[in-house]
Amino acid sequence: MRRKLMRLCALAVSAACMSAAAVMNAGAAVSGPVSQSPQPVRYIQGPMSSTMVPQTIRTDVPAPEGELRGVWVSYLIWDKLPADERSFRQGVDEILDNCVSWGMNAVFVHVRSHGDAMYPSDIYPWSKFASGSQGAGVQGRDPGYDPLAYFVKAAHDRGLKFHAWFNPYRITGYLMNWSEVSSLSPAKRWMSDGDASNDRNVLRHDGAYYYNPSSEEVKQMVVNGVMEVVRGYDVDGIHFDDYFYPELDDTVEGRQFDLPEYRASGSRLPVAQWRRDQVSDLVSRVYRAIKQEKPQVEFGISPQGYVEHLRSDEKLFVDIDRWMSEDGFIDYVMPQLYWGFETKTSAGAPAPYAFTANLTTWRNLKKQGNVKLYLGLGIYRAGTNVADYNEVSEWLRRSDIIGRQVVEGRLSGDVSGYCFYSYDSFLQPEAQGEVANLLPLLRQKK
Repeated sequence: MRRKLMRLCALAVSAACMSAAAVMNAGAAVSGPVSQSPQPVRYIQGPMSSTMVPQTIRTDVPAPEGELRGVWVSYLIWDKLPADERSFRQGVDEILDNCVSWGMNAVFVHVRSHGDAMYPSDIYPWSKFASGSQGAGVQGRDPGYDPLAYFVKAAHDRGLKFHAWFNPYRITGYLMNWSEVSSLSPAKRWMSDGDASNDRNVLRHDGAYYYNPSSEEVKQMVVNGVMEVVRGYDVDGIHFDDYFYPELDDTVEGRQFDLPEYRASGSRLPVAQWRRDQVSDLVSRVYRAIKQEKPQVEFGISPQGYVEHLRSDEKLFVDIDRWMSEDGFIDYVMPQLYWGFETKTSAGAPAPYAFTANLTTWRNLKKQGNVKLYLGLGIYRAGTNVADYNEVSEWLRRSDIIGRQVVEGRLSGDVSGYCFYSYDSFLQPEAQGEVANLLPLLRQKK
């Protein structure tokens, strides 16, 4: 989610608490044949209508029973919510009421974005995004109430499932600087306790700070932090996104990250596989801990959407093939398929990560094991000039992209639901054509 977060940080998420006009559990996939009748044509266009082409979204494809329809509510939204309890509750109520009106049945809400907590934690300091608004928060400052408890209850009161969203390793970046990290943070405690043996639990890379994925203390801390939420709140799921290892270069001093730990380990594995194993070890520990405590709570991950990036030997180190083919890692995968249908490479050829080709890749991966497939879709791109190597961006010419992606997922019979990034994007003026085309599909009765 790096690129979209950069864009949304720049926009400052000005619409996060705006009122929205009503323009607007995981379950079985579609079973049996689907009608192949002619496709109806709809002409709902956004503000870029002078460049639009007629929109075609099939309205005869039924939603499968139990289809997930979720939306991500990031820490950028928290940052715009009022700090006092009464106003905070009103802001949360508005968010959740909008989600219900749009046809959602789940929310994926940040509870840990930067080694912090949106709830009273025995491990992590209060998030600055939970203790203030409009950038006025301070990490470690207690807001005086439990915002997560209200968020979970308010979601359930409306029939929405609540998935708690974690970034396991990130400490700084995207509105969070090292100078803002609380002295109560495990990161700063480790760096200042005079014990050199734990200094490398925290690593600095390209100006940002991360918890060391290969550290045993870090792994146990992350598991314990997840279990605080599982035990303390009636959450329906635990969710990690795509932030794992940053991009590394073991040939350049200062960009080798945990290479010293690899060398000290004596492992005979290639360093890239060793790093994949560090992430897989954490993921499997989180999965086991959740299932031992509350077997009904789902655990899933939303990785970057292009599989070849996940298989890279230089970044992320997500062993997606193992997670999809072996039990004991995740219940579902939610790849971020944020490209349109017409995306090209810089050479002008159809891109392998254009939506239809990419969906086929993920459907084939799904068939390797028992992991459910949800799709993360990028409503934040609607009506914007996405660099897709077309003369005019597909996202400026069409306002039916997300709707057609939902339909194609339903027709596949392999997709169990969708999650949209992000909540505030549904409120942006440039997205309203896309939103108007999408919402009838989300509001279909199951």
